[in-house]
Amino acid sequence: MTREKNPLVGVLALQGAFREHVAALERLGAATREVRQLKDLDGIDAMVIPGGESTTMGKLLVDLGIMEPLRARIEGGMPVYGSCAGLILLCRHIEGSAQPRLGVLDATVRRNAFGRQVDSFEADLHIPELGPEPMPAVFIRAPVILSTGPGVKALARVEMDGAERAVAVREGRILATSFHPELTPDTRFHRYFLDICKGAV
Repeated sequence: MTREKNPLVGVLALQGAFREHVAALERLGAATREVRQLKDLDGIDAMVIPGGESTTMGKLLVDLGIMEPLRARIEGGMPVYGSCAGLILLCRHIEGSAQPRLGVLDATVRRNAFGRQVDSFEADLHIPELGPEPMPAVFIRAPVILSTGPGVKALARVEMDGAERAVAVREGRILATSFHPELTPDTRFHRYFLDICKGAV
């Protein structure tokens, strides 16, 4: 990290809820930059990939020449956090899909696992890494993680079809959630990501 106390966090701003991520990070004192083209990657210390439409975002990353340089930066150790569509783009395997993805998270994901937009819901999740208070989580056409490799830690799970499914995971400096913490006033998840950026957790 070149900014131990105040990392410069890039937020992919091609579509989706990027403004809400920017607002959450800036409330915590982080410097941010909206990433829309390849040159915007220069000098950033970390990256946030927001929700949106993962197939569109993947195609744009390829068309804009961002996909491979961003993958290289993440594989080189740059912290990254993906929410909802961001999680899908980070995963190595996407069930039933060959869509473009970064593929840096050792996990298999199912898109739209909880149903359509009308099936969106909120839930309180217990995430020990964030403290004893439950975390409000907003699920919108949310994916779910079906399986993970041995280096991936599940931070939160929900009951689905009689099984416990991971909806928040961490693999080293890679963080991903099925839900949208940026759509709530609770900034603990973004603070946790910033702590990862600083090497504090």
